[in-house]
Amino acid sequence: MEQIWWVLVATAAALLIPLIKIAFSKSKPLRSSKKKLAESPDPEPESEASQSVELSAPSNSPPELPVGEYEVFLSFRGPDTRLTFTDFLYTYLVQAKIRTFRDDDELRKGETIGPELIKAIEESKIGIPIFSPNYAASKWCLQELAKMVECKRKKGQVILPVFYYVEPTDVRHQRGSYKQAFEEHSKKFDKKTVDEWRAAMEEVGALKGWVVKDSIWQGATIQNLFSAVWSALRREYLLVTDSLVGIEHHVEEMMKLLDLDSKEVKIVGIFGISGIGKTTIAKAVYNKLFEQFDHCCFLEDVRGTLQEYGGTVKLQNKLISSVLKVEADIDNVSQGVNLMRNRVLKYKLLIILDDVDKKFEFDKILGHADEFSPGSRIIITTRDRTVLNRLKVHLRYEPPAMNPEHALQLFSKHAFGEDSPPEDYAKLSSDIVSTVAGVPSALKDVGSRLSGEDRAVWEETLMKLKDKASENGNLIS
Repeated sequence: MEQIWWVLVATAAALLIPLIKIAFSKSKPLRSSKKKLAESPDPEPESEASQSVELSAPSNSPPELPVGEYEVFLSFRGPDTRLTFTDFLYTYLVQAKIRTFRDDDELRKGETIGPELIKAIEESKIGIPIFSPNYAASKWCLQELAKMVECKRKKGQVILPVFYYVEPTDVRHQRGSYKQAFEEHSKKFDKKTVDEWRAAMEEVGALKGWVVKDSIWQGATIQNLFSAVWSALRREYLLVTDSLVGIEHHVEEMMKLLDLDSKEVKIVGIFGISGIGKTTIAKAVYNKLFEQFDHCCFLEDVRGTLQEYGGTVKLQNKLISSVLKVEADIDNVSQGVNLMRNRVLKYKLLIILDDVDKKFEFDKILGHADEFSPGSRIIITTRDRTVLNRLKVHLRYEPPAMNPEHALQLFSKHAFGEDSPPEDYAKLSSDIVSTVAGVPSALKDVGSRLSGEDRAVWEETLMKLKDKASENGNLIS
């Protein structure tokens, strides 16, 4: 009976979703938002096996970034660090596709920082003040610091201080060159302004940061600082396109299969008909787990990519670039496998391969599963369970069709913006939900398209859906 039921559901989904799109002359497409997450670069040199693969290393002239939201704001004193530490850090961040704002205090005019800088600080998720011997002598640097502290208090901005040839205690308590700088500022600015700068300096000077001095390698410091930046930024979860009612249950079931306490490498498959919620579940699991791995990668539309010319190499490039945070330029599959083996698989990884079909060959893209680092997890979503058979994936999760209560709730969210329909639409809504047969994508689509329409459109849509289902002898008698 269960097999017959799924045949009916799959048939209904295949027939109803195209019908839904035709049923309305004016569609209301759902908007989806997704952010690709960057990973930190590999701190170790390339092995001989991977040296033939071209990776674009940071250059002295990083590409200019378009104006828009920034992720990191660098505050620094130009003469102290413009051509050294700040330039190295900025290049490192930009090459890692992190939108970074830097400005040179020596090029500014006027007594206060301009609106462009204020906007850049407010937009940034992270502020990095680079305290150098002459930092406090700049009124612009102090204004930037005060603004960062304000954003930290009001918006939760993360501040990661660097102490460049200065002692953190001297910064915190304004000693040495910092004391002299504030004495000069006290002669030119009102007490309230100077006190605000002192308070900001004291607060940030007390934060855990990175000390740069002759006995410490600057390259290692920048790599460690980058890791902290990435750790803060990747809390920006991979956005799920829409909420799935009852998602918690699906995540719990996946957690049992993933068994994070085990050091084994585990591959888990999610399979089911189109629209049942496989991708949404995979993204929700990613959101829950990504901080527990060294690096993570979500490869979307694997099936579509493999249909393109050179699709396997394209997938390898995406995966390697995401993990190593450099632009990989792989020419062939064997190069990609070698680079995976020598540079990527040594990390504890979370990899999600979304929408995989029979053309997918695990070994050609990722290498052998037994070469992954202990604790790594791979999640594969597919419409075809035979794909999992061929890949020998024994840990599997099949999302069931939504129960009537959850189905009605999901439909109502999209049709009415509420968890349940109004009383005068309750029967009509229940009939539509029954016809759609608990397929989440169809429920969302119907609900979104009916939202705001009058009752006549609802009744006409239900009739069309019932007629179509009746023609095929399933679901609705």
